[in-house]
Amino acid sequence: MEAELTVVIPAKNEAAMLPRLLKSLCLQDYEGMGVTRVIVADAGSTDGTVELALSFRDRLAVEVIPGGLPSVGRNAGARLATTKYVLFLDADVELPEPTLLRRALWRMRRRNLHLATTNIACREGSFFDDALYAGNNLMQYIGSFLKPFATGMFMLFDREAFWALGGFNERALFAEDYLLSKGVARTRFRIVRGKVLTTNRRFQKLGHGRMVWMFFKTMMHSWDDGYFLRDQGYWGEAEI
Repeated sequence: MEAELTVVIPAKNEAAMLPRLLKSLCLQDYEGMGVTRVIVADAGSTDGTVELALSFRDRLAVEVIPGGLPSVGRNAGARLATTKYVLFLDADVELPEPTLLRRALWRMRRRNLHLATTNIACREGSFFDDALYAGNNLMQYIGSFLKPFATGMFMLFDREAFWALGGFNERALFAEDYLLSKGVARTRFRIVRGKVLTTNRRFQKLGHGRMVWMFFKTMMHSWDDGYFLRDQGYWGEAEI
């Protein structure tokens, strides 16, 4: 079977979480998974992330390349892709539903989409964690009627459309995933039924109140691309 998909995962010191993601990829019922390149763009990990990623080579076509901030790592992986579709995943997520990837690709083909995403849920999160991710999903749904909104946790792109938008802006210091997704035509964007699971570490690092405030400011500056090129204090406190 000829490969139609490349998976790109930016990572730094993700030894605790990356194996969960790779195991969930192994369990996907997408028939092309065995020939799908899984590119881990590593930003200088010191905790064994690289070794753990390569330990999956007997199950997945895993390779590791140099990365950096997420936008840098994602673009580096995308440059190596020759397939029609590129899936960007954060290293701390997992795909709990084995049908998700197959269904997302089916939707991309059927609707000739440029970008598809899915919902986010928190693994073992508190009430407040669940509530904030539910709010994120709601805003994502509302945005699908106005201006597409997707996060780097799950962004399935048509590769040509991705590069037509210029890829991820490597000068962006905040919400580079939203900055890119809002450039997609509304009619070429869909939210696929299902979810990815992630951790609550972003809330633990920054606090629920500050994350809500940062999200609100992002929405308020939706039409101001320059806002995303300025340091909003996220990477100084939150890990990649």
